[in-house]
Amino acid sequence: MLVKTRFAPSPTGFLHVGGARTALFSWLYARHCNGQFVMRIEDTDRERSTQPAIDAIIDSMNWLNLYWDEGPYYQTRRFDRYREVIAQMLKDGTAYKCYCSKERLEKLREEQMKNGEKPRYDGHCLHDTTEHSPDEPYVVRFKNPKDGVVAFDDVVKGHIEFQNSELDDFIIQRSDGTPTYNFCVVVDDWDMGITHVIRGDDHVNNTPRQINLYKALGAPVPTFCHLAMILGDDGTKLSKRHGAVSVMQYREDGYLPEALLNYLVRLGWSHGDQEIFSVKEMIELFTLDAITKSASGFNTKKLDWLNAHYMKTLPAKTVAAELVWHLNRIGVTSVENGPDPELVVKAYAERTHTLKEMAQKARCYYEDVTEYDAAGVKKWIKDGSVEILKDALETLKSLDNWEALPIDKALEELASRHEVGMGKVGQPLRLAMTGTAMSPGIGETMVLVGRDRALSRIERAIEAFSA
Repeated sequence: MLVKTRFAPSPTGFLHVGGARTALFSWLYARHCNGQFVMRIEDTDRERSTQPAIDAIIDSMNWLNLYWDEGPYYQTRRFDRYREVIAQMLKDGTAYKCYCSKERLEKLREEQMKNGEKPRYDGHCLHDTTEHSPDEPYVVRFKNPKDGVVAFDDVVKGHIEFQNSELDDFIIQRSDGTPTYNFCVVVDDWDMGITHVIRGDDHVNNTPRQINLYKALGAPVPTFCHLAMILGDDGTKLSKRHGAVSVMQYREDGYLPEALLNYLVRLGWSHGDQEIFSVKEMIELFTLDAITKSASGFNTKKLDWLNAHYMKTLPAKTVAAELVWHLNRIGVTSVENGPDPELVVKAYAERTHTLKEMAQKARCYYEDVTEYDAAGVKKWIKDGSVEILKDALETLKSLDNWEALPIDKALEELASRHEVGMGKVGQPLRLAMTGTAMSPGIGETMVLVGRDRALSRIERAIEAFSA
């Protein structure tokens, strides 16, 4: 059997952490089984679905490298297929037209609640023989079984049963002719050959209705796997108030996709005590039976730790591609005017925790330094500092080899000549190079700035600190 999974978000908002984890688990299981992963946009809610939300979901999936084998399919482009199926159901007697007015349904609901009954449609139109005019509005309802149970074995939650008597004849087509969510999902899964449905446990109550629909259509019922919720740092359900819950917000905050994927895979799945997983390892090791039943707690500090790990251990070229994105975001649009971003990554990976922070610190290598940190100037620019800078300028002008070691050696000899520690040489030069008193080794910093620009910045600093 070819395993096929799907990720089917509703584009009513951005892709958040819970959805990203669902997408990852679905993607991993398909890859683990050498199956196929389907991308589907469930946009039948026309009032709430938006193109910006669709774009954000696609962008998030692409950034996470969760590529799909089929799709993206859009439900709004499949209405002809849904109408075809509904017409056949009406013909087969597994669905029927309901002409009940809004007023009748509201009155029925009020009476049921007054009597302590669960509100549900009473099947009034199932055996209705009243003649209706062609232009009279109606909805189409699914004829749900009245007796017995609908049961399924959830991979995570185990055996689950619902009494059919608890399920009413729910609407599968609205009065405006548009199909409803529960109906479209079933037809899509059937047509697309979905074998495993991996989704959040907020869909558990939809499952019995959908199973009855699969059976009514003669479609195979997929295996269900409902994931427990994700809790915030404070133990409550993850929400916007916990900070960055949109996937692209994590990118904007400076996290690597590899770090976020590694973090997400551990929210409800484990392989022994292992914490760090490459994507290749995730694919090799991921199985549905290792998913936990209990809710997972989001821990921002752990994500930060993973991000720092990947900034230091991924190939510099990989990290540099994300760094360029962050540099562009802060207005550095021409990285050709500065050092190779890979060199910046190698210099700053151990010194920063996020790419956003790295980009801010690296800005000085691509743009002119126009200001100097006041606290740094107060601490390090003393009597004699300008003379040291002037000597450094002449020393460095005569240097043939513009590399870190020769620069460091020349400046150490300069410090010896002036009978001062390296701090009194290196720190004024750091201020000249970056505008701050914090950077990698002074030789490495000057290499990143570049020879001509470095000498020019020393001249400018001499003028500024002499005033």
